[in-house]
Amino acid sequence: MTHDHSAAPSRGASRPFGRVMTAMVTPFTPDGGLDLDGAARLAEYLVDEQGNDALVLNGTTGESPTTTEAEKESLIRTVVEAVGDRARIVTGVGTNDTRHTVELASQAEKAGAHGLLVVTPYYNKPPQAGLLRHFTTVADATGLPVMLYDIPHRAGVAIATETLVKLAEHGRIVAVKDAKGDLFATSEVLSRTDLAYYSGEDALTLPMLSVGAVGVVGTSTHFTGALTKQMIEAFEAGDNGRALALHRQLLPLYTGIFRTQGTILVKAGLGTQGRPAGPVRPPLVDATGDELAQLRADCAAAGLPLPE
Repeated sequence: MTHDHSAAPSRGASRPFGRVMTAMVTPFTPDGGLDLDGAARLAEYLVDEQGNDALVLNGTTGESPTTTEAEKESLIRTVVEAVGDRARIVTGVGTNDTRHTVELASQAEKAGAHGLLVVTPYYNKPPQAGLLRHFTTVADATGLPVMLYDIPHRAGVAIATETLVKLAEHGRIVAVKDAKGDLFATSEVLSRTDLAYYSGEDALTLPMLSVGAVGVVGTSTHFTGALTKQMIEAFEAGDNGRALALHRQLLPLYTGIFRTQGTILVKAGLGTQGRPAGPVRPPLVDATGDELAQLRADCAAAGLPLPE
């Protein structure tokens, strides 16, 4: 079916959440509590200085496995109030329990979120019929647009092409965060549906644009957001040379941010900049001195050096 979205790119695909989205870390206070003031300031930096069109809250990068439902709701309300007039606020609600996911989706809608990110149920490895029912049930539960999150290396199961084609028939399932790394499968879904694809792997953003994706949900985009947007805009304008040059420039950070778990390095990098971040919560551990030194080297190689 055809979805009605504004700001569609020239090649005809929808772009319901803009071009650049960052999966925002959740700032904590030094003692590990939720830092709502810091969250508002970090969101403002990502939107106003890094050019993000949308933010994803309460994802894995936001340490959603270790935040409470009350913290998730407070975070949504705070960030919507801070930047919701100039960016789309999407929140992760996916769990491996359909009923719990529906509850989180309803809570997110009441808190003012503009969209939902729903990851493939993890660990229990449901069959494709189960995935179809799970995602459809969640999409039926609210009036918000849904971005599916296909990340088989974490979830343990991929969303099959035929399942994605069926899910695209739902009026509120409008996008996919694709961390599958399978350009053949992505190309087929894009050729058969009008789902908006966003790269879920920072380094694959440009290759995915070439087969019809419209943007990225990034982690390194805490630092690379503005230049990543330039890369996407250059590609869309037909300036492939400029897009490729930016891709190659940013590659050390696109990949380097994942030398350990991405949240750890994002928080370490933000800390050097004096931005809200704070510690990570267990079972994550804060970056070591060697890891921070490597992050500094990766940032410098990308032309985005961190303060000493």
